[in-house]
Amino acid sequence: MWDKEKMLELAHQLVLWRRMFHSNPELSYEEKETSAAAFNVLTSMGIEVHKFHDHFGLCATIRGKYPGPVIALRTDMDALPITEANDVPYRSKRAGVMHACGHDGHMAIMLGVAKMLALSGGEFSGTIKLIFQPAEEAAPVGGAGLLIKGGILDDVDAIFGLHLWPDLPCGHIGIRQGALMAASDRLTIKILGQAAHAGQPQYGIDAITIAADVMQGLGHIMNRQLDPLETATLSIGKIQGGERYNVIAQEVVLDGTVRTLGETVRKEIPVKIKRLLEGITAAHGGTYILDYQYGYPVLYNWAEPTQLVINAAKEIAAVNDDVKPVLAAEDFGNYLSKTPGAFFWLGCAKDGQKNDHLHSSNFEIDENALIVGTKIMYKTVLMALAHYGKKS
Repeated sequence: MWDKEKMLELAHQLVLWRRMFHSNPELSYEEKETSAAAFNVLTSMGIEVHKFHDHFGLCATIRGKYPGPVIALRTDMDALPITEANDVPYRSKRAGVMHACGHDGHMAIMLGVAKMLALSGGEFSGTIKLIFQPAEEAAPVGGAGLLIKGGILDDVDAIFGLHLWPDLPCGHIGIRQGALMAASDRLTIKILGQAAHAGQPQYGIDAITIAADVMQGLGHIMNRQLDPLETATLSIGKIQGGERYNVIAQEVVLDGTVRTLGETVRKEIPVKIKRLLEGITAAHGGTYILDYQYGYPVLYNWAEPTQLVINAAKEIAAVNDDVKPVLAAEDFGNYLSKTPGAFFWLGCAKDGQKNDHLHSSNFEIDENALIVGTKIMYKTVLMALAHYGKKS
């Protein structure tokens, strides 16, 4: 059914879909037009699509002729608050908003898989869910939780996803069993002192001085109080404090993120931060407020689903099945904490060219990666139906 000519036609259509989404990006929880566009394409294929009342996510359902397991695929839909620098005909039409993380390509790939499945005539056993998720970029609490709370995984035997990856060339994928991407938590520390005239500092409690000691202490936690064989980083990305050049600062706010690849060390860090804050602020006579938010969990690939992806991809792409994990995070980890599944990186770098990284205003992909990803996901879902059908 899918001869060379039809695959070339599909490859062309994938590019058109990707560029449509790229030109019309929408931020997290604002994906109204994006959702409508995907809905229209899916329904034009004769596919059943469910909408949600409290967000713009979609769930398309494709049923085979015969009973069997339920396999889910997931794509994200939201863009980032970035002004695009690329000078291309399909550049973003929305000022300050850009698909700089590949979600436009992810949606195109999902529509490609939908088209292949729709034209299969249902000659398979089981059911396939195609999940279009909003707000993947809304860490620490993204859109996956809304879908999970709504029961999207209740009948799912396994779930699969991918991410376009500029660190790998087009035609390659990266995957590994176990931890692939990090848990991502957020912390806000408010240091509270007492304002005073800079010429009479003895009447004040300098929140800036306290904050400086806290910053140094946070580094000591990571360097001296954690197992050095564990992977963990703590970064303070924003500091705000002080009212005027000649006033002892009354308040300083530190905003940052913690990234870990293991749950044990993840739970240790906020305990140690609280202990540090209690000691330093008490020593200076100040106080603190700590807001520590657990965000996306470690994205942990399950063994059997990972092997299914590897087997499916081997005839389509070059497979690195032992890539190094990264400390970037992905909302897909929430699905994998509930349901067996696997996630892989789809190479999209253009050979011989400078490839800007994710979240860059110059981020661009080799669009040949779209057909590679579509083929891998299509083959993966069929192999998963067969695999989990035998187990049921």
